[in-house]
Amino acid sequence: MEEDVNLRKKAELSLGGGIKLPKGFVMPYRLSRSTAGPGAGSSSAVFSFGKYRVKKGVSYDSGEFELHDEGGVLSLTRSGLPFLSGVDIKPVVYHCPEQAFFNLDQRCMYNCAFCASPRLDRNVTKGLTPESIVKMVKDAMDTKKVGSVSLTSGVVDSVDETVKRMTDTVHALRGEFPDIPIGVEPYVSSDSHILALKEAGADEIKMNLEAATDDIFKRVCPELDRDGIFRLLSSAVGIFGRGRVTSNMIFGLGETDDELKDAVERLCEMEVIPTLRALRYNAYNGESLKAAIGDVPKVTPDRALSVARMLKACLERHDLDSRECHTMCIECTCCDLVPFRDV
Repeated sequence: MEEDVNLRKKAELSLGGGIKLPKGFVMPYRLSRSTAGPGAGSSSAVFSFGKYRVKKGVSYDSGEFELHDEGGVLSLTRSGLPFLSGVDIKPVVYHCPEQAFFNLDQRCMYNCAFCASPRLDRNVTKGLTPESIVKMVKDAMDTKKVGSVSLTSGVVDSVDETVKRMTDTVHALRGEFPDIPIGVEPYVSSDSHILALKEAGADEIKMNLEAATDDIFKRVCPELDRDGIFRLLSSAVGIFGRGRVTSNMIFGLGETDDELKDAVERLCEMEVIPTLRALRYNAYNGESLKAAIGDVPKVTPDRALSVARMLKACLERHDLDSRECHTMCIECTCCDLVPFRDV
């Protein structure tokens, strides 16, 4: 089936290198400069084909994939061989297509090994305020479809202060946009933080487990409390509701498939929707990852596809559905293979 072919192409493209643009090619939309997620620190664009879309770093100098423009018809080759036809470039609102996703501050005092955000120039997100974010969303709505707004942030001075800043921003957004879905991705340390975000107007919350096992978690996030994250995820389901709480786990950190499946099952039993993200190395996190986990094989497209199907099966068993989420990574789909949307 063509869909299965394109699904594999998405896995290969998302896990592969960047895209080389043809000389003189003018991008139809501005490039995105990510400060969080797999593409943090790079200039990127969203490429779509069929129902799939992938956000990729682009350059005029080099790339594992090459973009070709034949009279406005775009295609991709890989090492000179045909790879994908019928490619479109989609506009990004902020960080995502059809979604305004803001990183309030990329600085973070925890410095998890896989995270590139704290290693970026601190001026990248400098100056974002509730008022400026509301204005940016308003301005974007004049020219683009904005289906939701999402917020994330590193922890700068304290968890309390960071959550307060996010709560203030949610409150300002909800006051100006009473009907738009709002998602939040905070680091929290108490039930009161979760409740404050909900009462401010957030619809969905993502609190990240990060790793499948206690041992790997201690190596990549040594300053965080994994048991505390589980406890707070349970509280979040009670406050936000089943299917309104998600949690990122990175795979490819050295865990086995069985260990990953056990962690997914535990989250689903809690009525939390897991999002599984393949580990990506870049210039910002390579050294810290090697120090934390050593040399581990890169995630292959075959494993990414197998993991996505495992996650879908677990969600089905627990009557959870990613299509009921309307914010953050699940709605975006650019970095992961998302059950019920891609798989």
